Amino acid sequence: MAAKKHKKKKAQAEAAGNQSRTISENRKARHRYEIIDQLECGVMLIGPEVKSLREGKISLDEAYVRVIKDALWLVGADIAEYRQASYWNHDPKRLRKLLVHKREFERVAMQAQQKGLTIVPLRMYFNSRGIVKLMIGIGRGKKLHDKRESLKKADVQRQISRQMRGR
Repeated sequence: MAAKKHKKKKAQAEAAGNQSRTISENRKARHRYEIIDQLECGVMLIGPEVKSLREGKISLDEAYVRVIKDALWLVGADIAEYRQASYWNHDPKRLRKLLVHKREFERVAMQAQQKGLTIVPLRMYFNSRGIVKLMIGIGRGKKLHDKRESLKKADVQRQISRQMRGR
């Protein structure tokens, strides 16, 4: 009987585990930049930072990614201090190393060196195994007229969907 319970719990965990849970999304990045390419990478964190992320206390609004000495670094992400950590707490704005494969790093670094391209964090989430992942995007800054055009397209799509629902 214990084996049946174990199998049932394992099946439920697998069914629930195939989903990722979003911690934070950088909506301003998609407004400010035309995203050309995306890459998923890991983040080097310490214990209190992970606990703070589980509570959803992060801001990616002013964050960006830099290439420093053969590594990608997340700069400007604000992970709030975890209150119960007290003495072992972290600096909320510290640099955090991003973990990527060597060939992915070389591809992203080459694209970042091109004129006008920037690496921005798009979304931070827990994957199906509960590990913190960061989706970064390589983007080109939009001009003011491009932003207006994007807003017009979104407005037209919204009006079309309203009309379709109204019928």
